[in-house]
Amino acid sequence: MQLNERIYKLKGVIQHYAWGGHSFIPQLLNNKEVLEKPSAEYWMGAHPSAPSMILVGNDWVKLNQLITEDPTNTISNSVMSRFGELPYLFKVLDVKDMLSIQVHPTKESAELGFAEENKAGIPLNAPHRNYKDQNHKPEVMVALSEFWLLHGFKSESALEDVLLNTPELKILLPLFKQEGIKALYQFVMEMAQEDVNSMLEPLVKRAIRLKKEGSINKTDPGWWAAKLYEENGLTENIDRGIFSIYFFNIVKVNKGDAVFQKAGVPHAYLEGQNIELMANSDNVLRGGLTPKHVDVPELMKHTLFESVVPDIMKGNPGAGGELVYPCPVPDFGLSKIEMSAGKDYQATSFSLEILIVTEGSVIINQNMVLKKGEAAAILAETQYFLTATGNCTIFKAFVPSI
Repeated sequence: MQLNERIYKLKGVIQHYAWGGHSFIPQLLNNKEVLEKPSAEYWMGAHPSAPSMILVGNDWVKLNQLITEDPTNTISNSVMSRFGELPYLFKVLDVKDMLSIQVHPTKESAELGFAEENKAGIPLNAPHRNYKDQNHKPEVMVALSEFWLLHGFKSESALEDVLLNTPELKILLPLFKQEGIKALYQFVMEMAQEDVNSMLEPLVKRAIRLKKEGSINKTDPGWWAAKLYEENGLTENIDRGIFSIYFFNIVKVNKGDAVFQKAGVPHAYLEGQNIELMANSDNVLRGGLTPKHVDVPELMKHTLFESVVPDIMKGNPGAGGELVYPCPVPDFGLSKIEMSAGKDYQATSFSLEILIVTEGSVIINQNMVLKKGEAAAILAETQYFLTATGNCTIFKAFVPSI
């Protein structure tokens, strides 16, 4: 297909996962349909399972198809030769209920895991498949609201405090003191379900009581353990993912701040809305807090058993109201552009860039208006100018220059 323009309107795909909310994404996109299913994620990119559509003339065309047909014009020869595709996937998330405890593999591990599952004849769409592709999945998120997540293991002193001061978990303290983080986590993740129930049932019941009394808040792991069960009551088998809530850092991220997740760091989103950018992959190894496939041995194989000090990024100021969030990977970069009426921002794309407006509206090159919730694809090596019509916020996904 002939691409005569350099900038196109882009339409993403809503993913209706059970943990999502019902209002934030439809309102952002000005979608007036009443959606019975939750809207958890809005995907913008060229992932083959849910590619975005680009408005070319009067026709909506799949972005991955355009890239395959004309990689030079869309993402550039250098990006195509290095990655073989658009190397990122851009998302908006609305997290109403907790996401799964998860770890993402390294590139090398993903290639090995993908080949092994192919050899075993596991279909790509099988629910028990771990590796959907051969790629790693580092990711960065920027909060669009107050956002809560689990991110990496607590410091050893903080872990010791939690075990000491949580009556139901105190029995685990000698094991942790003698053998450390990995032995502790392996023990609870491989524990027989009946033992998980006997340890966690009183913990959850106590947490629900404390939350109802208002004596704990979101910085306390008990608050989240209670949230999981307070509405529908305890299930026959208590989710062992609760151990992770107590062992991982509980991180509050304010609007506009960011967190990067590298391969091997265990994490889970708890609550809030964010912008997320990741390598173009759907590889997730899960360990609990989900009805999806959980594979504890595979999760353990790829987890970094080390204390993590969460790095909450404010972004590095650039020209024209841009804040760039440092991402230590070649696959993607993310920035936020905040502008007021009459202000301009100008740039030249290296590869294909995707812009989404989350507040206000903006004019691109004096001929395309992007309103709140609208997105555009800017092809490789294109000079463009943004002009604000009022206060506006734009997020930009890009590939760093090689």
